[in-house]
Amino acid sequence: MAPVAGTTGVPSLVRTRAADRIGAMFDGIARRYDVLNRLLSLQRDQRWRRLAAQLVLAAHPRTVLDVATGTADLPLMLTAFDPRLRVTGIDIAAEMLARGRLKLRRRGADAQVALRQGNALDLPVAAASVDAVTIAFGIRNVADHETALREMHRVLRPAGSVTILEFALPRHPLVRAPYLLYFRRLLPVIGGLISGNVRLLDGVAAGLPEHERWELQRLLLARDPRRARSVAAHLRAAAAQRVGAVPAA
Repeated sequence: MAPVAGTTGVPSLVRTRAADRIGAMFDGIARRYDVLNRLLSLQRDQRWRRLAAQLVLAAHPRTVLDVATGTADLPLMLTAFDPRLRVTGIDIAAEMLARGRLKLRRRGADAQVALRQGNALDLPVAAASVDAVTIAFGIRNVADHETALREMHRVLRPAGSVTILEFALPRHPLVRAPYLLYFRRLLPVIGGLISGNVRLLDGVAAGLPEHERWELQRLLLARDPRRARSVAAHLRAAAAQRVGAVPAA
């Protein structure tokens, strides 16, 4: 199948299937998502979101679009700092959004935050309509990064900003070594103790990048090894498509 013009060479069928898989994956773990985030990050994920929120608010935006909003952690953080702010959260997973709406109501933030189902590759937002775009721990799950970034740019007003919060492999050896020890050795044990199979992650995620292993670890912690295997197979297929595809002229 020929790539879609204007994308990075990822065929549209692969991108559609990726969105369906990712949406189903997060729907399956929505009930435990927040707990898993706190567990897997050793409670650091909220601190990182807080730092990202402060960076965004330094430019004094009035409207923010949060892509891959999940259960609305970042919109809640943003509006806690600035109650006058209006945030729209977009996510592909309906169950994640349902959890997010419950959190918004419980914290009295549903007047400031609106959650909508949508795809990062085709944002259901008008052009030049927001002051800032954010995405926290979500860009890794997007099948076509270039298209997603083009969409973020499309919806931004002039002088707007895009803030991407994501994991990266530490460069300093003194930090990199314990990071990899935790990620490759300790997390599989934690997932194994909960899922009942200590060796499952290494077998399922062999050859995948660290950030994709992270998503599979969530599935194992949610006791869904069958879906973890299915998602891993899809990620490998999508990676092969990305490497082998020729960008459209």
